[in-house]
Amino acid sequence: MAQAADAARTVIMTVDDDPGVSRAVARDLRRRYGASYRIVRAESGDSALEALRELKLRGDLVAVILADYRMPQMNGIEFLEQALDVYPGARRVLLTAYADTNAAIDAINVVDLDHYLLKPWDPPEEKLYPVLDDLLDAWRASDYRPVPATKVVGHRWSARSSDVREFLARNQVPYRWYSVEEPEGQRLLAAAEADGQRLPLVITPDGTPLIEPEAPELAAKVGLATTPTADFYDLVVIGGGPAGLGAAVYGASEGLRTVLVERAATGGQAGQSSRIENYLGFPDGVSGAQLTDRARRQAAKFGAEVLTAREVTALEVNGAARVVRFSDGSAIAAHSVILATGVQYRQLEAAGCVDLTGCGVFYGSALTEAASCQGQDVYIVGGANSAGQAAMYLSRFAKSVTLLVRGADLSASMSYYLIQQIEEAPNISVRSHTVVDAAHGAERLERLTLRQVHTGECEQVDAQWMFVFIGAAPLTDWLGDTVLRDGRGFILAGPDLTVDGTPPAGWELARPPYHLETSIPGVFVAGDARAESAKRVASAVGEGAMAVMLVHRYLEQS
Repeated sequence: MAQAADAARTVIMTVDDDPGVSRAVARDLRRRYGASYRIVRAESGDSALEALRELKLRGDLVAVILADYRMPQMNGIEFLEQALDVYPGARRVLLTAYADTNAAIDAINVVDLDHYLLKPWDPPEEKLYPVLDDLLDAWRASDYRPVPATKVVGHRWSARSSDVREFLARNQVPYRWYSVEEPEGQRLLAAAEADGQRLPLVITPDGTPLIEPEAPELAAKVGLATTPTADFYDLVVIGGGPAGLGAAVYGASEGLRTVLVERAATGGQAGQSSRIENYLGFPDGVSGAQLTDRARRQAAKFGAEVLTAREVTALEVNGAARVVRFSDGSAIAAHSVILATGVQYRQLEAAGCVDLTGCGVFYGSALTEAASCQGQDVYIVGGANSAGQAAMYLSRFAKSVTLLVRGADLSASMSYYLIQQIEEAPNISVRSHTVVDAAHGAERLERLTLRQVHTGECEQVDAQWMFVFIGAAPLTDWLGDTVLRDGRGFILAGPDLTVDGTPPAGWELARPPYHLETSIPGVFVAGDARAESAKRVASAVGEGAMAVMLVHRYLEQS
């Protein structure tokens, strides 16, 4: 149930121009929060602003403001921007239809949006109340003062600036972006006594300036957990994609002292997806960021620790302990380990791509760049689901989206539903038997040289943006010879270790390896890093849960 507010009848405001929707929203809010908060509803941005000003004059507090995006005269973002001046400490939520999620993403920078909710949200017990509970807790904890945002000053076409923005966005850290060429960017540089030669400049919420920060320093300064609270755990999960998050949720919920270690941001490749439509239980689709956020909060709810920006460099066996070593020389140990390191997109070997990475050439969806593609030509390299999802999302911004596919068509590697959507999109085209030979540009991508595979014929095309989704390389090189891997680097487990009926070399137990167990007892693998895995979100989550079940079996017999 909702907790009582610190001041009597603190306000939760909802703004929607549809009277029926407005009443329904207010009804759901009163049912849960009416005993502790005053629910105020308005049917236009102007009337809501007038009500906020009256509340301000009376000295009333406003904890949360929920505003519909599509309103005449003043849309939800424009309203929240003005409401920010009246009640800067109120938590801000944008209500959107799925088609408007890009507006919600844009609003993160414009109005420090705290959350966006898709309509309808039935049942509210699952889709509305948990979000509002978290926002109200955060509002109370902030002592009702505005929450300062992280500021990033950088160059538009700087790979490092792009990396920092992507890191913050994927870890759902609110930030404001300032171009070094803008007056406000120059003022921030002057205040930090920086000359702008080394960028980006990151100014943390407490006012600390960081110049070209590396991920571990940045993570620690913006409030992400980077240091384990203990030296020994029941379970260490390495990798924070769907498999790792699934393992963390099930491990912690079943009483194992669990820590998840992620080198960049939770969610993995799935977390960068603009829309996942074939995941069970989400008939209208769900973004990778939304799914990741829910999973991370769920893991934390059950007591799992989540460490961000920590790179694992080695796995060692020390008696019954499994030791995980970090790049800074520190280490933690556990009874068991689940390897959920996932995969990364292979690098495009075409000339010029390395120099232009982050300056028009991106690997993965790079959602922070999507709005900048407005009215421009975008090329996507790859023909699997991730490429198709990116094409559909970017087509909402770009003048044209061209999928470059080495094969004859998309049917070999892309789901049927995505192929249908691409065929129906008027500004998406597919060029088969086509590869990128070279990328050209001085400070940013300007042109591509495309080659027809069969004829060898080349042509140059103007291009400002290229997103690459080619192949999957497992993130397992750091393991060396510690566990057995196949020729491509994927981890062998279970039956794949005993194809001839004999256990792997060095296996000392009387039993054969469990289904997801690697060549080291007590070390399991889940998700895309496993040899011959399904490479789907649902199967990765399932393997994470199954691995925890096998961890229990291992611990019982140890």
